[in-house]
Amino acid sequence: MAVLLAVGAVVTSLVQSAPSSPTTHDHGAPHLHPSLDPGVETIMRKPEYRHAQWGLFQQNPQTGEVTQSQHADQFFIPGSAAKLFGVSGTWHTLGGDHRFVTPVHAVGKVRNGTLDGDLDLVAQGDLSLGGRTRKDGTLDFTAIDHTHANDIPGATLTPQNPLAGLDQLARQVRAAGIRRVHGDVIIDARLFRPDPALDPAPTPLIVNDNVIDLLTSPGSRAGAPAALSVRPKVAPYRVTSTVRTVAAGEPTDIHVTTSADGTRIRLSGTIAEGSAPVLRVSRVKDPQAFGRTAMIEALKRAGVEVRGNAVGPNPAGRLPASYRGARVVARYTSPPYAEYAKLVLKVSHNLGANLGICLMATRVRSADCEDGFPVLAAFLNGARVDGRAVQLADGRGGNPANRATPRAVAQILTYWQHTPDARRFRESLPVLGIDGTLADSCRDCPSRGKVFAKTGTVAGGDALNERLAVGAETMAGYLETGKGTYEVFFAGVNGAATSHTDAHDVLHIANDVAGVAALLQQSRTAG
Repeated sequence: MAVLLAVGAVVTSLVQSAPSSPTTHDHGAPHLHPSLDPGVETIMRKPEYRHAQWGLFQQNPQTGEVTQSQHADQFFIPGSAAKLFGVSGTWHTLGGDHRFVTPVHAVGKVRNGTLDGDLDLVAQGDLSLGGRTRKDGTLDFTAIDHTHANDIPGATLTPQNPLAGLDQLARQVRAAGIRRVHGDVIIDARLFRPDPALDPAPTPLIVNDNVIDLLTSPGSRAGAPAALSVRPKVAPYRVTSTVRTVAAGEPTDIHVTTSADGTRIRLSGTIAEGSAPVLRVSRVKDPQAFGRTAMIEALKRAGVEVRGNAVGPNPAGRLPASYRGARVVARYTSPPYAEYAKLVLKVSHNLGANLGICLMATRVRSADCEDGFPVLAAFLNGARVDGRAVQLADGRGGNPANRATPRAVAQILTYWQHTPDARRFRESLPVLGIDGTLADSCRDCPSRGKVFAKTGTVAGGDALNERLAVGAETMAGYLETGKGTYEVFFAGVNGAATSHTDAHDVLHIANDVAGVAALLQQSRTAG
């Protein structure tokens, strides 16, 4: 099996413990299974896990019967499996059917097609703003998202225009009778303040996940310059490339460097002849200025002239105290939040997961993202999740302080099984052998399509031993044990290590965790 995982964090600290015993340590749990599945024990006893600790929990959410358990009440680094908590809280707070409506206000008088004043785009925390929306209203994604392109090989792009939402808004401005703007275009990003403690830090306006896509293709022969495709193309961002094509079989190694403000991007390195295109991304360092320029350029494409300079800082000081009396001349309405939750969970979208914390804060009328955590804590309490068994410092699962017990993860999964959105939430998770971070795993095994689980990886360099330290490799979700019946589970290992420094070696550990999940599903189906 091969498992492609979105890295939840890269940290150098590890959780180390004494060798774990394959026997059960939860003697007080109700209906506890007396021993672990033999196949699961075989995986856990591999020599490479001698210094690691495995956590395991499997339960019937209807009866409460615990069928497999090990270290279920001990803290584990969850990696991106922590997204299960934040996404659940955001879904509950906003509602699965919540849609983000981004308005554009004409602040001033319109006479004879001319706005004597400003156009203000009021950002609402729409993660995609049309950049991934299919014709049927769902959000598109690939097995390895472009946001992971600099860390994980094989990232690809969705085909949608990342500026689609801005183009739609611009066309509506034109249709509203505005041909000229004798003022400025301003991004109103007062919904919440970016929080540097959340990495990546969400912003109220997000265009193309706040990155520039850089797709390099090999030239026709060794020695030829590589071809480069860039999107979205927005001034003043400029990209140059010195990437050269090398002979087939030689290393592909592409690096991205930027100027201090991020607007000058340079690619260097090599790409092998005949190889697939290689994607890299460069982060947009001023999303408001970027979005303002992109909106002015979209207006120009729609036939609306703006007097103000397209390139420059976002003039937020001109924003009004309120928009009372200001005409709404355009609106972009997003797909429902459940679609965003699916995106975050399927591809382990870090920006979207952190955004959820900020969006929960706005529901208590706060612009401070940290105020989203009490909202999340209140939800978890109502969902009967033991809050003392969960530690979170972000939404994505990247902070090294994050911890959760296997039982607590199972509790949030159990909560969903007792809601009307049970199926919608379950199907938002990666499906073994089908899609998301589990698309290439277990494609031909009996558990294909029967395991719905969020994955998580925490890995960093072990310079002392010239290998990779894998702080965590986790999976948590649902096992289909019969038609229409599902059990909740957590399977994960903390403190493992690879044999070498090749990032692909992490997949061997991921394979074992996926193998454990598959065995759990098969043993219950057979029983």
